[in-house]
Amino acid sequence: MTHDIYIYLFVMSAVTLAIRILPLTLIRSEIKNVTLRSFLYYVPYVTLAVMTFPAILYATQSEISGAIALAAGIFSAWFGASLFQVSVLCCVTVFITELFI
Repeated sequence: MTHDIYIYLFVMSAVTLAIRILPLTLIRSEIKNVTLRSFLYYVPYVTLAVMTFPAILYATQSEISGAIALAAGIFSAWFGASLFQVSVLCCVTVFITELFI
């Protein structure tokens, strides 16, 4: 059983190293493909959204209050509210929604 753990650790570390080392060694010149450049430009934003979105819904007592706060945050950010104002509005929205649900 413990022998399998070392195999799993080796495979995970090899995959992690391959993901980090291969792009550095294979791509030495500037990327000129517009599609690939735009894809790589949006990767950090998509990764952040994928990590943040479930936390918004499941960090509250109920998913409904998280969804309402998410909608309020998107609405206020769309109309130009600052990051601080959006976060305060979302917190207040969750607080009020949790009082009534």
